[in-house]
Amino acid sequence: MRGDLVRKLTARCLTVGLAVLAFLLLALTTATWPGLLLSLAAVAAAVLERRVRPDAEVTAEFVLLLAGILVAYHRQLGGGADPALLATAPVALALLLLDAPLRRARSFELRAVNLELPTRNPFVTSRFSHAVAVLLTGIALCALVPLAAWWALLLTLLIAAAVGLSGLDLVLRRLRPSATPDPVVAALKRHQPEFVLYFSAPAGSEYQATMWLPYLERVGRPFMVLVREADHLAALAAATTAPVVHSPTVRAVDQAIVPSLRVAFYVNHGAKNSHCLRFSRLTHIQLHHGDSDKTPSANPLTAIFDKIFVAGEAAVERYARNGVHIPREKFVVVGRPQVESITVVPAHRRPGRVTTVLYTPTWTGHNADADYCSLPIAEELLRRLLAREITVILRPHPYTLQNPQSARQLARLEELLAADRDRSGRQHAWGATATRTWSLAECVNRSEALISDVSGVVSDYLYSGKPFAVTNMSAPPEDFTQEFPLSRAGYVLHRDLATLDRVLDDLLVTDPLAELRWSTRSRYLGDFPAESYADVFVSQARRFVTWQAPAPRAGSANGEPGQQPHEIAR
Repeated sequence: MRGDLVRKLTARCLTVGLAVLAFLLLALTTATWPGLLLSLAAVAAAVLERRVRPDAEVTAEFVLLLAGILVAYHRQLGGGADPALLATAPVALALLLLDAPLRRARSFELRAVNLELPTRNPFVTSRFSHAVAVLLTGIALCALVPLAAWWALLLTLLIAAAVGLSGLDLVLRRLRPSATPDPVVAALKRHQPEFVLYFSAPAGSEYQATMWLPYLERVGRPFMVLVREADHLAALAAATTAPVVHSPTVRAVDQAIVPSLRVAFYVNHGAKNSHCLRFSRLTHIQLHHGDSDKTPSANPLTAIFDKIFVAGEAAVERYARNGVHIPREKFVVVGRPQVESITVVPAHRRPGRVTTVLYTPTWTGHNADADYCSLPIAEELLRRLLAREITVILRPHPYTLQNPQSARQLARLEELLAADRDRSGRQHAWGATATRTWSLAECVNRSEALISDVSGVVSDYLYSGKPFAVTNMSAPPEDFTQEFPLSRAGYVLHRDLATLDRVLDDLLVTDPLAELRWSTRSRYLGDFPAESYADVFVSQARRFVTWQAPAPRAGSANGEPGQQPHEIAR
């Protein structure tokens, strides 16, 4: 996530810096060639920024570049009044100023990836930013040669005509809807998806959906992914072969929910979930994106779903313990399929001395009561681990860098690990290696023990059978295990670190809670065979997707609903 932030900031600085520098050279000096070359570099930087940040607004930079290029062009032509150049300026400026409104208008329409779609016209508005880049590049090259100004005018008029036709097509479709269905809707109807993964979340949250895509594909029925924010379109499309549709408005959601759909799966409690929950003909199933004792894992909003897929009986108990009353028949225990690639240590095996620890600090949460982040005490914790010659795998939560203080604390931990690696040769892992190159399952398999905050990582690690410690950053010591029962199977590390040495001895050497950990494992993750663990989720999902309503009974005017989808699994 920090890499994405760095790329975005770098792209923004390059675009602005090169555009300003090019304008100053072209408008205030006679350095025409260097200025024109810099303007071409600025255009390239703007195109790159649009790839990194699809919603980037570069109109101001493009207008600045156009002004500088036209000044240089005028100078290259000898300084006299040129009617063609005078005509080029207002047309080109109009095209630049239309960039933002046309892009916004296009953003209200359905878009799809991994779906066969006809091309409406050769210069669709989604490519308008490239047209502007081509225009500026063409005028700059004409000025470099220099060519007669009518060549620049001809290029400008051709691009204006193409963009004008595309814009007119967009306006007509908005003001006078065609009898022909939207191409995306028509393609979805041909695809005949039977279920949808509905996803709405802030940028950087794609992991919540991508963790489920491999298992939804195993259901073996045609499906689609519907995203509400454009930021997620590319990432999710790269993670599946199923169609991924961006529906930016409620009207677009109405269009995308085609008649063949029977089931909608959700992975969070996003506010925009309600836009899909309106469809009563669908069976709505909440999957969540992790299993933990965190407060959000017992959200009362879960009650609105027809079914709630949970990892184990502990999840059912969690809602009741937090005063959230949901009928037991709504829950379906399916395990946590994402742990299937985690290697399980046999229960009877006594581990030797631990040499590698996975540390997974969570983020600070949206609210103070959901702040379980241990980064404030992490530096001392890592120092003690390094003093015991432990190799550390540092894998923070994807949201960590959203908090500047957390980002600074994380950077300090990485500096500690880098310094120890240089000094001792121990191959600590952090950054891209631990967060992108290795999956969570790989991090688990490469480690022998875990130190984590209250989070879903603890439940996943529990599947391995290996020892873990949980940090307590907020609750009174005597209340912590009551609020977070999973911690009873681990070693609790309180904020003051008063018991740190004893906890590390238990975690790394003696492991007195091994037997309790194994009995806890089945309550939290289900008691399913390891060789077919993920099949439980797949089979349950398939049952809901393929369920058919029974035919109405004879003699009944309206028919009777019979068995409902939410009754087929207990």
